[in-house]
Amino acid sequence: MAKIPACPQCFLENTYFDGTMYICPDCGYEWSGEQEEDNGIDGISRDSNGAELMDGDAVTVIKDLKVKGSSMVIKRGTKVKSIRLTENPSEVDCKIDGSSIVLKTCFLKK
Repeated sequence: MAKIPACPQCFLENTYFDGTMYICPDCGYEWSGEQEEDNGIDGISRDSNGAELMDGDAVTVIKDLKVKGSSMVIKRGTKVKSIRLTENPSEVDCKIDGSSIVLKTCFLKK
């Protein structure tokens, strides 16, 4: 049996094959096995729609996110100002309610 690849958008390994497409239940991304995805591989941070992210951009959260190690939940629609890019192209650093948090780019839109 062939190994199921990690999601090319959020890089998580909780993916499955539904017969025609690979699906990531974490970020909702779907892709075929043949196509080459370059999101994050080329070193450019991109949001869930593929728009390039830059330092200082304002983004919106597209899904309710539970913060690990806290009871805090970041609600869908939360606007985040002045993001900072990290060494990992699939993550950005930001401040929400005074807390410094790292968010996956697959849960953000410009």
